[in-house]
Amino acid sequence: GSPYQPAIEALENHPEKKFYNVWKLGGAKYDTLPYSIRVLFESSVRNCDGFLVKETDAMNILDWKTKQNHVEVPFCPARVVLQDFTGIPAMVDFAAMREAVRNAGGDPVKVNPACPTDLTVDHSLQIDFSKCAIQNAPNPGGGEQKPLARLSPLKPPLRKPLPCRGHSSCRGSCGAGEAGRSSGAFSAQIENTPILCPFHLQPLPEPEIVLKNQEMEFGRNRERLQFFKWSSKVFENVSIIPPETGMAHQVNLEYLSRVVFDDVKDFLHPDSVVGTDSHTTMVNGLGILGWGAGGIETEAVMLGMPLTLTLPEVVGCELTGTVSPLATSIDIVLSITKHLRQADVAGKFVEFFGSGVSQLSIADRTTIANMCPEYGAILSFFPVDNVTLKHLKHAGFDKAKLEVTEAYLKAVKLFRNYESSAREPEYSQVVQVSLSSIIPYVSGPKRSQDRVAVNNMKSDFQACLNEKSGVKGFQIAAEKQNDIVPVQYEGNEYKLSHGCIVIAAVISCTNNCNPSVMLAAGLLAKKAVEAGLVVKPYIRTSLSPGSGMVTHYLSSSGVLPYLSKLGFEVVGYGCSTCVGNTAPLPEAIRNAIKQGDIVACGVLSGTKNFEGRLCDCVRANYLASPPLVVAYAIAGTVRIDFDLEPLGTGFNGKSIYLRDIWPTRQELHTVEEECVISSMFKELKEKMEKGNKRWNLLEAPESTLFPWDLKSTYIRCPSFFDKLAKEAVAPRVLENAHVLLFLGDSVTTDHISPAGSIARSSAAAKYLTSKGLTPREFNSYGARRGNDAVMTRGTFANIKLLNKFIGKPGPKTVHFPSGQTLDVFEAAELYQKEGIPVIILAGKKYGLGSSRDWAAKGPFLLGVKAVLAESYEKVHRSQLIGIGIAPLQFRPGENPSTLGLTGREQFTILFPPDLSPRMTLDIKTSTGKVFSVIALFENNMEITLYKNGGSLNFVARRFL
Repeated sequence: GSPYQPAIEALENHPEKKFYNVWKLGGAKYDTLPYSIRVLFESSVRNCDGFLVKETDAMNILDWKTKQNHVEVPFCPARVVLQDFTGIPAMVDFAAMREAVRNAGGDPVKVNPACPTDLTVDHSLQIDFSKCAIQNAPNPGGGEQKPLARLSPLKPPLRKPLPCRGHSSCRGSCGAGEAGRSSGAFSAQIENTPILCPFHLQPLPEPEIVLKNQEMEFGRNRERLQFFKWSSKVFENVSIIPPETGMAHQVNLEYLSRVVFDDVKDFLHPDSVVGTDSHTTMVNGLGILGWGAGGIETEAVMLGMPLTLTLPEVVGCELTGTVSPLATSIDIVLSITKHLRQADVAGKFVEFFGSGVSQLSIADRTTIANMCPEYGAILSFFPVDNVTLKHLKHAGFDKAKLEVTEAYLKAVKLFRNYESSAREPEYSQVVQVSLSSIIPYVSGPKRSQDRVAVNNMKSDFQACLNEKSGVKGFQIAAEKQNDIVPVQYEGNEYKLSHGCIVIAAVISCTNNCNPSVMLAAGLLAKKAVEAGLVVKPYIRTSLSPGSGMVTHYLSSSGVLPYLSKLGFEVVGYGCSTCVGNTAPLPEAIRNAIKQGDIVACGVLSGTKNFEGRLCDCVRANYLASPPLVVAYAIAGTVRIDFDLEPLGTGFNGKSIYLRDIWPTRQELHTVEEECVISSMFKELKEKMEKGNKRWNLLEAPESTLFPWDLKSTYIRCPSFFDKLAKEAVAPRVLENAHVLLFLGDSVTTDHISPAGSIARSSAAAKYLTSKGLTPREFNSYGARRGNDAVMTRGTFANIKLLNKFIGKPGPKTVHFPSGQTLDVFEAAELYQKEGIPVIILAGKKYGLGSSRDWAAKGPFLLGVKAVLAESYEKVHRSQLIGIGIAPLQFRPGENPSTLGLTGREQFTILFPPDLSPRMTLDIKTSTGKVFSVIALFENNMEITLYKNGGSLNFVARRFL
């Protein structure tokens, strides 16, 4: 048990609930700690066992002020989220471990994940793409890339989406089905071809499978889904969000959030999470510490091992002032993230404080936290405050749970009260953001990087008319600038002039990930209609919600009828207008524009605006927030100063100004929380409790051990535990090892374990063909990561791998005893048959890139016993130890060429029986050279893991 047992107390007014009173334990030092560090401290106190987490670790965290950046500390997250099929290898390993524990005479039922593990399988099943998203996608696996078929949407769009015209500049999905963006696009590292993620506006690896419909999808994934269902039935601590739940990814993440745990024996502690999903940081907006990690680290947490991190700096981001009324959530989010990008917060924690925080809704906070990868922070923490508690009430927390949550967080000083004068924590540095300085902009008239403040719009457009033709100018002669062209349309006469608006499109495109801005447009429309304002009928208005989430916002808040009354009718989903797919303008209007040489305008809330892109007669295009698009449509022109001029006349001839109908942030938050959030979570809860027909009918075994199907090409029992003995064997001399590969600098995890499609000539393809599959059925390495036979053959199978033995890129090497040039896998297999150990020689920064579980597991199964490199990517180094491969480093200034190594020698590495961290080892080569290397074990725990043959075997032995 923890040496801190005396710090356990009962919660006031809830005597049955117990907790570690870390506030009393930490004394005055605790009060100066950032809230995020307080969570790390509590975790180290509660999990202190003297081996994995030591008392010195807890004290180091308490001394954060002096120790930041100088010490490594362990962190035991309270739970794990595995997204989609990244969860397969981890669950396969647990199934294999049950088998191994039984074979070694232990009780397999005891083998369970050490912490609650949630599998969300919801989003490989619903996503759609345009061809253009994948034309230029990188493909390290080297196989043929098939064009991806579109999934049928869950609900048919109201009108047929227009076809994507394959614009080279379009990089998102077009004509997407409704379910499209709702969750697929939030996909995390399922390593494949990029699409744009609606949060980061950056190409994003796609979920690995896109099929015509869910029937086929279900069929093709049946094996893996059955395996997941077996896992959720048989293992304690495993629960699953089944496929076709159909909720946006962020709703799933939030649904799983506990905020405060009191599962086990009424013991309270803060929620924290690590997930295989780059969007995990979103939950920091709810006051939950968490971030994304690779498969191996997440699996280690499930095995009960702590994550190790360097005690980070914490940048305090102080929000002051009040937000300008016209600024939307997106303005705020982008402005704050821009400040953080400039502040250099890479690799640090960010924590928000200050009087302005309470003006941010939970959606704003989770969006800011979710954009961490944009500004490079590990996480962006918003401690729980009254806004959070109110939100949790709407998200379905019951009264009793909320009371305990609040009482506990206040007892351990993790609750933020902005009214009280308590001292602020001491941060490593403070970045100030004044919310009052955030002013709404539109971009245009030709390039999205030309920003115009809304209050300068009228004068800026005037300047564009004067300026000579170019990136901003239209070169209209002074005497023609006030021309008016009368036009007959549907029996009425209208007057067109420069700056008149003829297209207004509200698109929830990738930049408008935060659905509350769409809701703002809806509330503005409602107030406009109630005031008697209209939109002129010749203006081409349209509404593309973009995702099921946004549709939910618009329908549950009741604003859709008002939008359609102003002419904003739903026209299908996805990027229709973005790609220039608007229906043509009425002939009469087109003729009038051409005849009068009028600079007509389009206003849209998408991401692209190029001259003549929407329609060749619309020369000025502006990007604006959805509510501003509606406002400009009502005004009918961009030559308006909203402060001084009315939008139009309402009932009884009254002049209506924008300020009269603009929804306040307060109104917006109230509608969002009370209508939208509560209905969304109610719906999800019902779906979760009922499950869905296909999932409920899916048969899955209930046996303690998984009945492996020997014919399966997706799921196989891996051989990590083949020689599990009760006692760990101390490492001994590694004799006469051959070099499997001689690599250069910056070898990435993608070189080591490519994702993407399987090349026909590869070792993996030969294996799948021998199992009776045709190349069409190969699928990708990502999809087959539950099959060690495919993944081992896929190790070092990257077509760009440069092995110095071969001299040109390709997944080949030389088997020295026979002198043959072979596939890496075939050479490794021969060495294993001959009982010859192999090592890898490499240069600097070995193992760069995103963490991939198979980048360590693959080499291990190829028989690699050690890697000898000049330097390592930190994460990859710890993964090698975690699987049982020794990371050895040349001494400073030495490398294979200074030592005169060709890699054709045999190497004998002497491991002393008592290894110590960073000790020097001697290596002898068959040519008589002797040199020393550093064994890169950073602490005794790593040495223990290595002696046990990696963390999997270490944990398996604990079950014996």
